[in-house]
Amino acid sequence: MFNLNDFINKYVIKRDRSMFLEDIRSNRDKLTEKIRGKRVLVIGGSGSIGSSFIKEVLAFRPSSLTVVDINENGLTELTRDLRSTPGMYVPSEYITYPMDYSSPVFEKMFRSRGGFDIVANFSAHKHVRSEKDIYSVEALIKNNLINAAGLLKLLSEYPPEEYFCVSTDKAANPVNIMGASKRIMEDLIFSYSDRFPVKTARFANVAFSNGSLPAGFIERMNKLQPLSAPNDVKRYFVSPEESGQICMLACMLGENREIFFPKLSEAQMTGFDKIAEDLLKVNGYEPLYLSTDEEALERSKDLWDGSRKYPVRFDVSDTSGEKPYEEFFIEGEETDTERFKSLGVIRGKPVPDKEKLGKLIKELKDIFDTDAVTKERIVGILSAYLPDFKHIETGRSLDSKM
Repeated sequence: MFNLNDFINKYVIKRDRSMFLEDIRSNRDKLTEKIRGKRVLVIGGSGSIGSSFIKEVLAFRPSSLTVVDINENGLTELTRDLRSTPGMYVPSEYITYPMDYSSPVFEKMFRSRGGFDIVANFSAHKHVRSEKDIYSVEALIKNNLINAAGLLKLLSEYPPEEYFCVSTDKAANPVNIMGASKRIMEDLIFSYSDRFPVKTARFANVAFSNGSLPAGFIERMNKLQPLSAPNDVKRYFVSPEESGQICMLACMLGENREIFFPKLSEAQMTGFDKIAEDLLKVNGYEPLYLSTDEEALERSKDLWDGSRKYPVRFDVSDTSGEKPYEEFFIEGEETDTERFKSLGVIRGKPVPDKEKLGKLIKELKDIFDTDAVTKERIVGILSAYLPDFKHIETGRSLDSKM
């Protein structure tokens, strides 16, 4: 029987245990002190990273857990998963809310609770494909920045002991709107560091996370459809379990205005095409390399007759916003690589100009209320705030590819 976690360990991250276990064990007392008996709110908690964070935090027995997510089915599966896992601690005060964290009903719920001790926000547009046109760009900017700003104002009325918001490696020298929005998000949360402690983490791709290309491989194989992937892109990967652990460590052990990242070497990078090849071989298939989508689709019909040659379509990446390499920090950022065994920390970040950020958020809000807004105009506004933002535009979206 195929075991996805075993496959991830052997073929993707190439380690049989979490790289963060030693850091968790050596800081267990401090983690217990930070979490035990605390009231926890997790926004976007039914996603891959949010749900993994929840499982890590529950091991330290908080007094209550509230989970907010617009994905009602995801919240249902999260609850079933937690309730069905042997040894999983679930506090008696556990409740899920299928709601938008920027909605009036969320604010009502939040105020009725008088805030929370620990707040972690995983609600984000995370895909480069989210900038296909101005409408997808608006949804991305509103979720990652405008709505996040509203949440921070609410939190400032009920300051939590710890606030964490997930970032991305693509925030370092961003080349797409998603990465630029997360880089500005870092400044946004840091601008509230005088009201409550704020931390974040830039980390690698989460292997087989919801909506990821590797997760799509499994969906395609279940439907006997061809696999497609770039053959010129290598990425860092962490396991779903590790994604929750790095966020928990950053949230609970980070100092104010710190950014955490995993200590990974270039030798640990792998390509999406290699993951696809290994996945096919483990499941008893031989990759059949084809040069066009049409050929791959035609040959996939043979799978229904029992063929063990699986059509694959590997090609160069040519879509907007694709960065050819990954990095967790940039020149000029102060890093500490000694404090933790498997984690680096970007520290010494200055307090950003809250007034300047407020003007940026207002400008974005105002332009979305006009008919003159374009993707190019948004790139210009973001570039004015981030002078080093070099957007890669090819005119092609991932939605145009198989």
